[in-house]
Amino acid sequence: MANAAPTVCTIADMNANPDDLLVLLAVSRSAKFTTAAQALGLNHTTVSRRVAALEKALGGRVLARAAGGWELTELGTEAVRVAEQVEAAVSALGPAGKAPDPVAGVVRMTATDGFSAYVAAPAVARLRRDHPGLAVEVVTMTRRALQQRSGLDIEVVVGEPQVHRAEAIRLGEYMLGMYASRGYLAEHGTPRSVAELTEHPLVYFVDSMLQVDDLDAPRRLVPAMRDGLTSTNVFVHVEATRAGAGIGFLPCFMGDLHNDLVRLLPDDFAELLPYWMVLRPDSMRRPAVAAVVQALRDQTAAHREALLGRGKTASIAP
Repeated sequence: MANAAPTVCTIADMNANPDDLLVLLAVSRSAKFTTAAQALGLNHTTVSRRVAALEKALGGRVLARAAGGWELTELGTEAVRVAEQVEAAVSALGPAGKAPDPVAGVVRMTATDGFSAYVAAPAVARLRRDHPGLAVEVVTMTRRALQQRSGLDIEVVVGEPQVHRAEAIRLGEYMLGMYASRGYLAEHGTPRSVAELTEHPLVYFVDSMLQVDDLDAPRRLVPAMRDGLTSTNVFVHVEATRAGAGIGFLPCFMGDLHNDLVRLLPDDFAELLPYWMVLRPDSMRRPAVAAVVQALRDQTAAHREALLGRGKTASIAP
């Protein structure tokens, strides 16, 4: 006997108010009632009441509490698929003769500071020239990929992620190296070997707050090098190194933009790390998310040489 075709839930199959479905869709994209309420022009109480009405109509929970917000249940995931049909149908009722742009709405992502500024920002700016109805929220952080990503469409992380119920895509690689300012070297001398680096302070991440094991290279390669100035923000690393606070371990695509910085011992310090993108399984069904994903992939590929630190004058601005 042939296997039965999978059941596809449609709008007609669900005994639910379409407005309530659209409220759930907004909550699923932000993971918060308050954010969904603002986006819909409602108040928090109304959103909560609409979700409760939907759960009563469907006979089960559509949302469950998770770290940082609300997570869709299995029933909620099915309801969101139907809600997307409702949204698409409403969007199709645009001005006569003019099809609505499907690349619209809010896409939420997290990424590291450097990637956000030099890859994501120009990629999104270029995409919005053709799709002005698109809005992208970028939260900068350096951390492992989340196991539950309520309200997030895209995560960009350093190192291969170990995730469940998510799609991981390798974006590309970038190089890190040791840098010092010309003024610092004139005052303190230029280290000619790894051993001589121990005489200089390190500018890098706060060790106790570093969540990404792949970023531990300075402490692994030069364990005796003492911390000088540490920060959770890579832009602080760059500016502190330029100001002479010590020797910084920097992404080459950021360090190479500054003529007052000199790369040191490139044969000994050439740490190559991968960027990975993590997506919720349902994210790519949204044309806006798919468009942002492709824009990030294109931008990363187009500026591969700069990301790998090949050329002091390399720039990855558009």
